[in-house]
Amino acid sequence: MRIAVTGSIATDHLMTFPGRFADQLIPDKLDKIALSFLVDSLQIRYGGVAANIAFGMGCLGLRPLLVGSVGADFGEYRAWLEAHGVDTSTVRESAVHHTGRFISTTDADLNHFASFYAGAMTEDQNIDLGELAGSVDLVLIGASDPDAMRNFTKQCREHQIAFAADTSWQLARMDGEQVRELVDGAAYLFCNEYESTLTERKSGWTADEVTARVGVRVTTLGAAGARVDRAGEPPILVGPVTGVAPVEPTGAGDAFRAGFLAAVAWGLSLERAAQFGNLMAVHALEAVGPQDYELKPGPAAERLGAVYGPEAAEELAAHLA
Repeated sequence: MRIAVTGSIATDHLMTFPGRFADQLIPDKLDKIALSFLVDSLQIRYGGVAANIAFGMGCLGLRPLLVGSVGADFGEYRAWLEAHGVDTSTVRESAVHHTGRFISTTDADLNHFASFYAGAMTEDQNIDLGELAGSVDLVLIGASDPDAMRNFTKQCREHQIAFAADTSWQLARMDGEQVRELVDGAAYLFCNEYESTLTERKSGWTADEVTARVGVRVTTLGAAGARVDRAGEPPILVGPVTGVAPVEPTGAGDAFRAGFLAAVAWGLSLERAAQFGNLMAVHALEAVGPQDYELKPGPAAERLGAVYGPEAAEELAAHLA
């Protein structure tokens, strides 16, 4: 199964605040926030939603096709992704913009404030996915320029390419009509728990109506694991991987998507896909930076088996081998 991944490609500037954001917020002054946080550390890492997902899939032995726009500063990053199994042949280089930049500050409770400079990503709307028709089986539409995301959805429908919608970070920039356009008809819909509720609120659809308009609805639940819904079917609830030592949360959701889609590409069950997603999310959560984890087949299979049973471990080990 050939999967193309669209969305942001960026460098991540990750900072750590030793206190709690909640202690600095005054409830009756939230309309006039003026805060500066003195941080303890700064880590600069490779990132971006699409690149993170493609990296994870590459680590699992797939050869995902990365689709997006970058600046002339992308050379070393391109070499890194190619070395980890990502096909960057369709990444376009802007003549005027730098590669995007994500800036995030995380507190002691792993809450974080973030900003994103789009840079070359603003040119994603010039990409034509029609050129991929017949060569890919699924396109993941990840967080990118909102106009580009809607264009990608439209192009997938026009060229009859199955697509997965990842509302992710761009829900705040979309109105109800735009959310409905992005979600309707998706083979898969990925959200975290907050985004899932916001998708319902913005679209004006109930939870059941959202589920009915997509093939598979996947909701990550943080420390509670994940939930998979399909219209007319009982929900699949998958508990979390245990014994986690969290370090930095950036990219955990992207890693989940990589694990889930890898299992889909291998033809495994949706329950197993969610289990693999949870395992990959933990790998990212236990590292600083969304592409700084190392996936070792033996230990990964052993850890999966300890939580989900020997059959899960055997299936993962077989595919990683």
